[in-house]
Amino acid sequence: MNAPQIVVHRDKELMAQAAAARLLTRIVDAQAARGSASVVLTGGRNGNGLLAALAASPARDAVDWSRLDLWWGDERFLPAGHPDRNDTQAREALLDAVPVAPERVHSMPASDGPHGDHVEVAAEAYAAELAGAARPENHASVPSFDVLLLGVGPDTHVASLFPEMPGVRETERTVVGVRGAPKPPPTRISLTLPAIRAAREVWLLAAGEDKARAAAIALSGAGEVQAPAAGARGRSRTLWLLDAAAAANLPRGLYPPASP
Repeated sequence: MNAPQIVVHRDKELMAQAAAARLLTRIVDAQAARGSASVVLTGGRNGNGLLAALAASPARDAVDWSRLDLWWGDERFLPAGHPDRNDTQAREALLDAVPVAPERVHSMPASDGPHGDHVEVAAEAYAAELAGAARPENHASVPSFDVLLLGVGPDTHVASLFPEMPGVRETERTVVGVRGAPKPPPTRISLTLPAIRAAREVWLLAAGEDKARAAAIALSGAGEVQAPAAGARGRSRTLWLLDAAAAANLPRGLYPPASP
């Protein structure tokens, strides 16, 4: 298992800008190496902040948006276009402003889609879509995502994998339906830890004082059932991107300064 790398920025705005620059570079490098790239997006204030910073970056045109596959780590099981859905927010923050190919934007099913309100069936459909995109050289029944982005919740949840709940204990399925989530809405779809760990790189984003305890717990060797963020890691790299407030409870020796 690769040890996580930690980068701490002065504030959340700088963190978002730096993360956007990193992501642009990673996408361009992947496209140069393999012809296309794949990224798993995350919602929440930090995920959407990164996308907004990416949209504002002059370097965004370095990406060939027609050769980029976009997936999601989790989704709120709500009607299509609902303002609380992660894909709705991603379109507003970035996707409507760039020439991404519609067929390469892999949104998770909505509650008014062909599966109705059967979240487990919807999760199975997304798992099948992931499996259909996986190649023989991939390490699981999901693509080898170049970068998988995750926000970290104050309770250490990532995607919609919450501490002690069934989803975080899943070892076989790549996508699960979540019922009774401790934050609204209670019904969701989420990648599982096996799917997350198939990514080449996993980047965890946390900013703000309310994330300091979660970051400290996840980076202190906690178990993944109790602290799902501790179980989120990439095959070649696991990167924690924090602002100073979120890093406040970490031992200073864990990371070098990234910015003044």
